[in-house]
Amino acid sequence: MSRIYLYDHQNKRFAQKLRREMTPQERFLWYGFLKTCSAQFRRQKQFGPYIADFYCADAKLVIELDGSQHYEGEAIASDQERDAYLSGLGLLVLRYSNADVNRNFKAVCEDIMKYLK
Repeated sequence: MSRIYLYDHQNKRFAQKLRREMTPQERFLWYGFLKTCSAQFRRQKQFGPYIADFYCADAKLVIELDGSQHYEGEAIASDQERDAYLSGLGLLVLRYSNADVNRNFKAVCEDIMKYLK
């Protein structure tokens, strides 16, 4: 697939806004680990109709941080649909709760590292 990562121009401004307005947990993970990680990550990377929180092209790895709203009703089905779309592009999706980032930051970083080796 030559155009594996479809670009949606309508999402461009939204992705930029998300980069400027990261959640505290996204900011913590980005500045505390991913920005200086040996693998290069991008923030708020677009994939067709979706915007991934973090993406590492070399590992074909997407990292999603989920707040409590992701564990309720329609959000669960929406996340499953999103994960299926990203998996269909050959990407691995890792999901961590905001609580994991807050309480087990080191364990989250260690888990991510397992997928980068």
